[in-house]
Amino acid sequence: DIPAARSRPTRADFDMCPACKAEYTDPTARRFHAEPTCCPACGPRVELVDRHGSPIKCGDPIDETIRLLSEGKILAIKGLGGFHLACDAENDGAVRELRKRKERDKKPFALMAKDLAAIKRIVEISEEAEEILVGTERPILLLKKKTGSNLPEAGSYLPEDIAPRSDSFGIMLPYTPLHHLLFKGLFKFLVMTSGNQKDEPIAYGNIDAKQRLGSLSDSFLVHNRDIFIRTDDSVSRFIAGKSRFVRRSRGYTPFPVKIPTDTLDGEILSVGAELNNTVGLTRGANVFLSHHIGDLQNVSAYEAFVEAINHLQNILEVKPKFIAHDLHPNYLSSRFVKDSNLISVQVQHHHAHIASVLAESRFTDKVIGVAFDGLGFGTDKTLWGGEFMVCDLDSFDRVGHIVAVSQPGGDAAAKRPDRMGYVYLLKVFGDMARSVSGEFLPSLDEKELSLIERLIESGVNSPMTTSMGRLFDAVSALLGICTINTYHSQAPMELEASAEVAPTEEGFYSVDIKTDPMGIDVVDTGEIIKGIVDDIKNDIAIPVVAARFHNSVAEFTLFMAKRIRDNTSISTVALSGGVFVNRFLTDRLVDLFKKDDFEVLLNNQVSAGDGGISLGQAAVAAWRNRTV
Repeated sequence: DIPAARSRPTRADFDMCPACKAEYTDPTARRFHAEPTCCPACGPRVELVDRHGSPIKCGDPIDETIRLLSEGKILAIKGLGGFHLACDAENDGAVRELRKRKERDKKPFALMAKDLAAIKRIVEISEEAEEILVGTERPILLLKKKTGSNLPEAGSYLPEDIAPRSDSFGIMLPYTPLHHLLFKGLFKFLVMTSGNQKDEPIAYGNIDAKQRLGSLSDSFLVHNRDIFIRTDDSVSRFIAGKSRFVRRSRGYTPFPVKIPTDTLDGEILSVGAELNNTVGLTRGANVFLSHHIGDLQNVSAYEAFVEAINHLQNILEVKPKFIAHDLHPNYLSSRFVKDSNLISVQVQHHHAHIASVLAESRFTDKVIGVAFDGLGFGTDKTLWGGEFMVCDLDSFDRVGHIVAVSQPGGDAAAKRPDRMGYVYLLKVFGDMARSVSGEFLPSLDEKELSLIERLIESGVNSPMTTSMGRLFDAVSALLGICTINTYHSQAPMELEASAEVAPTEEGFYSVDIKTDPMGIDVVDTGEIIKGIVDDIKNDIAIPVVAARFHNSVAEFTLFMAKRIRDNTSISTVALSGGVFVNRFLTDRLVDLFKKDDFEVLLNNQVSAGDGGISLGQAAVAAWRNRTV
C-alpha cells in the first residue's frame, strides 16, 4: 500500500501526543488530517551509534555528528531513500580514507553543498541549472568544474580525489531537514556517496546498514522512521541544451511516462536489462518506472529487483498479463520470466533503447535509430552495441553497424580497456601489432598478449562484438588515459573529460563503409585507429586526439544517417544507448544533424543508458499487442 498514510508501515509506530491528536482531529485546525503531523514529543528520534551499534552518549546527536565530521571521521547517515557515507569534502585524509574503505579507486564522489553560493564557487552554473538544483526533486547535477576551483583562494578547497580525471563535479543541495541541520557546522561541502558495499544496493534499514556498513563508517546517524523502499539519488547532466538523466530515481520515480498505446486489460511488466536495471509497469497509457535498482549481479540486487516489482504491482493495484524482457538468456531479469506465469514478449536490447525515445516522444512513425552502448544481445546471438536501424515501436531492421571485433575473455574484457586496445591493434596492424603495443599498451606483457591472441584464434570465450563502448575503451587505453575500468564506463568517461580540454578541435579521422553479403553497411574503424597511432607518434596532444576521435564518431554517424535517409526518405533520427550520456559527442552530433536538416529525438524523461530499457520494452510490447 501507499506508505504515506498514518496507518501505513513507516508511520504506524508514531502515536500522536494529545496536542498533535487534537490538531489532527479538529476540522478547523491547520493540521486536520495532515498525515505527517508530529512534534518533538511524538515524532521520529535521531540517534548516534558506533560501528557496532552501541549508542554514543552525547548531548545532541546532530551536534556530535558535526564534531565527528569536522575531525575527519566517516559517518553513515540515514537519508530519505537509504544511507549515505559522508565525510568533510575539504578534508584530504577523510576523502582518501573513504576511497580506501569503499574500494573505490577513481569513481567520482557526489557532493552535497551548503547552498548555491558555495556551488557557484566551484562549478560553472546556468540559470537552468540553478532551477534544477533548488527544485523539489534535488538530483545530483553534473556541472563543469571552474578553473582553480580546488584552490584555497577560490573560497574553498576540494581535494583532487573528489572527482579525479573528471571535468565535472556531481553536486546537490540538502533535501531533508536532517541534511540542513548538518550544515549548521562550518562545512561548505560534504561528500555524500551511496551507503553500500561494492556492487551491492544501497543500505536502507537500520539493522541492515549496521551489518553492511560497519567496516566502512566510524559511526551511524540513524533515526527510527523506517524507509519503505530503497531509492538512490537521481543524477542528471546538461546534454544538447537540456538536463537529461544519467540515473532516474529519487524525486522522479515512480512518476509515469505516457506512451502512445493504451494497455487496458493487457497490462505489461517490463523487467529491464542486467546493468543499471529498472523495471516498469503499465496502467492504461502510462508506464510507471521503478527507482534505480542497479546491476543484477548478486543476490541482494536480485532481491531488490523482485521487491521493486512487487511494490509497483501493489501500489498501482495492477496484475500484469504480459512480461517484456531482453533476448539475453543469461540475464537474471530474463530468468525471472520463467517463474512469472506471464505471457512473454521478447524485445531486442537496442530496439528497446530506440523505443524508449519514441515512447516518451509519442512518435509512432519509422525513424533512423542509432543505438550506441556497451553490450546488447543481438538476434544473431552476437554482442551488438554500435547499431544503425530503421525502426518503429513494432519492429526494426538492422541496416548498419561498426565493424565486429573479438572480445577476449567475454564480459571480463569490459573491465580491461588495454585488452580491447590490443584487439583493435591486431585488427588493423596484424603481425605488426605487438611492436605497436609496446609503445601504446605497456600495461600488457608478452604473456598476456599471447593469451589474447590464443583466445581470439580459438574463439573460446571470445564472442564477436560491434560494441561502441568497447571501441571507446580501446581508444582510451591507446591514449594512455585508462587501461583498467575500476567502475562502469570509467575509460569512456575519462576519454570524454580529456576531449573537453580541446573543445575547439574540429579535426577527425576517416572511415571506410563496406556492404556485407546481407546488404548491411559496416563502418570499418581501422582508419581511426591508424590515425590515432600516427597522431600520437607525431606528438599531437592527447586531448586533441581524444577530441578528434569523438568528432570521427559524430562524422561517420552523420554519414550513415544520410545514407539511410537517401534509401528510405526518413529524416528523423533517434539516439539512445549509454554512449549518448557523453555530452561532448552528443552535442557535436546533434549540431551536425540539425545543420543537415534532420529532426533529432533524444531521451529526456528516462536515461539514454540501460535505465531506460524498461520503458522501451513496455512500449514495444504495448504496440505489438495493439496490432494483434
